[in-house]
Amino acid sequence: MDRNLALEVVRVTEAAALWAARYYGRGNEDLAGKNAVEAMSKVFSTVSFKGHIICGIDNPDSSLCTGKIIGNAQHPEVDIALTPIDGHATLAQGGYNTISVIALAEYGSMLNAPPIYMEKIAVGKDARGVIDITQSPEVNIKRVARAKGKYIDDITVCILDRARHEELVSRIRALGARIKLIKDGDISGAVATALDDSPIDMLMGVGGAREGILSAAALKCLDGDMQARFIYRDEKDKELVRNMGITDIDKIYTLSDLAKGENIMFSATGISDGELLPGVRFMAGGAKTHSIVMRYKTHTIRYITAIHRFDYKPVY
Repeated sequence: MDRNLALEVVRVTEAAALWAARYYGRGNEDLAGKNAVEAMSKVFSTVSFKGHIICGIDNPDSSLCTGKIIGNAQHPEVDIALTPIDGHATLAQGGYNTISVIALAEYGSMLNAPPIYMEKIAVGKDARGVIDITQSPEVNIKRVARAKGKYIDDITVCILDRARHEELVSRIRALGARIKLIKDGDISGAVATALDDSPIDMLMGVGGAREGILSAAALKCLDGDMQARFIYRDEKDKELVRNMGITDIDKIYTLSDLAKGENIMFSATGISDGELLPGVRFMAGGAKTHSIVMRYKTHTIRYITAIHRFDYKPVY
């Protein structure tokens, strides 16, 4: 894939973030989502590739639903995982840690995950190779602390603030590690584990499977590590996995299982302030956005701050 494609894709996350940010704190997550999808779709239509959405919007009527093909060319052919807003409800409530995210990879190289739950452990480069999702939280935290040269008391674990994590939180507190609870945005939490200046050492717990694919793409670009497995609420969830062509429904997925190959690109733009990026800042006549763009093949990480002048709207 052309390296310039990474910079084209950041235009897509910027557009979605700008439109979504106008509905920050206004209490209407559906309207925020609708506008973010429309903005993302419009910019995608100008990008020169043939993109197969393998992790997209659940609504089959959406222009960005799983299975749709987007872009304005036949080559290169790529897999796309996306979420116009990671944290719809939090954004509508005026909360913290919402982003717009896209990951690209060579066609057929990203796991086609259904819209169910996934248990995840994510860490940065200095703890790569020491995590094991089949082991207890206590064992994993001790291993990460040893790998990072930290006391257990100094390890910070990021966890989604959900009732299902009450036991996990209690066990981590009993061990003595620190906890960062987040309302939404476990993509940001996972990626933050691999950034040098981040206070987060690990992400643990159960979140969306499709968010797991996006997190894996970013962590691969950052030389981080991740393990995951599907969590089933009922037989319907198991059938969804089988329908994706997955035969081993209890498989433990490594980073390379989730996002294969070298041609992986990741772009995220902040909507509201969060663990990964500042949010959109509106000003007279325009706005400022903050994005991160990564490419695995070159291990390049770019932080892009853009000023958008609304008097000079781009023509898509």
